[in-house]
Amino acid sequence: MPYNIIITILLVFISFGCENEPIETDPEVVLTDNIKVYTSEKIHNNLSLLVNNGGSTSILVDKKGNTVHEWNFETKLGNDFELLEDGRSIGMFKRSDPVFSFGGFGGVVKIFDTTGKEEWSYDYTNGNDIGHHDVELLPNGNVLFLVWEEIDVVEAQAAGVNFDSNIYIEKLVEVNPTTNQIEWVWRSWDHIVQDYDTNALNFGSIANQPQRININYNLKPDGDFMHANGIDYDATKNLIYISVNFFSEVWVIDHSTTTNEASSTLGGNYNKGGDLLYRFGNPSAYNNASGTRTFYNNHFPNLLENGVPGEGNMLIFGNYGPNQSAESTVYEMMFPDPFLLLPNTNNEPTIVWSFIDDELHNGKISGADRLANGNTLICEGDFGMWEVTPEKEIVWKYENIGSSWRAYGYDIESSALQFLPL
Repeated sequence: MPYNIIITILLVFISFGCENEPIETDPEVVLTDNIKVYTSEKIHNNLSLLVNNGGSTSILVDKKGNTVHEWNFETKLGNDFELLEDGRSIGMFKRSDPVFSFGGFGGVVKIFDTTGKEEWSYDYTNGNDIGHHDVELLPNGNVLFLVWEEIDVVEAQAAGVNFDSNIYIEKLVEVNPTTNQIEWVWRSWDHIVQDYDTNALNFGSIANQPQRININYNLKPDGDFMHANGIDYDATKNLIYISVNFFSEVWVIDHSTTTNEASSTLGGNYNKGGDLLYRFGNPSAYNNASGTRTFYNNHFPNLLENGVPGEGNMLIFGNYGPNQSAESTVYEMMFPDPFLLLPNTNNEPTIVWSFIDDELHNGKISGADRLANGNTLICEGDFGMWEVTPEKEIVWKYENIGSSWRAYGYDIESSALQFLPL
């Protein structure tokens, strides 16, 4: 057999046998030990912000595995940190003396200027309430973040909660960083239903009121039974998406309401007040047998925007498969237009793309971001970062030391990076 044919056969054999091994197509490319898969002609040449889970650092990484910039914080994250379009950055940080410390507690929101200097800090203190997990800078310049709100056991039981101690429910707070005044609040407590106690408040049919939250669903021993972990804002429709981990759902809230309207069932652009406009992922959370459950815990409701492929859809990380045993899955979902939220109806969005792999599995944290070339950047909490093509080919893997909260992709020419000494 001719020598050149033998070489060709060997190369084909090696390429199939080493699918998850580092692949250098350019002999001049020097990769760090963190890189486990590298297919240069298929990756997107961007930088990735890797946010260490509850840590005091975040790093910006190139595709060769080099850390091109590092942030070192005086206090630990709790949890989110991201770069803003104008070169500033924002994050949720842990208070030094929290009244309770569920996973993801924070309490202090900070904005940093383009040099990394702290520009604004807001310590949310209101009794035993505390900010946690995620934060968003809104187009109006205000800051939106998640809050755990403590409900006293007496009030909880009067509302029909089948529990014998205090509970912690979700609240959204919007603050003006110029005045430090709270300008908008949404409380999940204002939108509950229960079918446990006929003599208590909020009694009614859960199945017939999908716009309301079953206050007795999935009660946890520590009282933290919603445990939201992420928010995203739709500037076009003025909507807020909330990932509610222990409900295995995403809730959609109308942000166009006033605070008074947000506590009611009327008002806002959709005239639903603060009731849920839409929800998806787990129809059993509102006793709906018509839809198919997708999530078994979920993180990072990432609305695709700014012209990336799939714009208008949402990426979300499903932590478990059925029975909390199978691999994690990244889903891309397309919403109905208009939103459909009816009793005894399949209200679920359409899954237009998904990614699953035998090695992708983390029951906590994690997420996914869409890159400009259509590839998807995945953060696997206990590993690091993956990049996969629309055809689901793994073209890049970066192993992080420690636990990773999220990863965000930024193009090299992004305005968010313009002030960094790269």
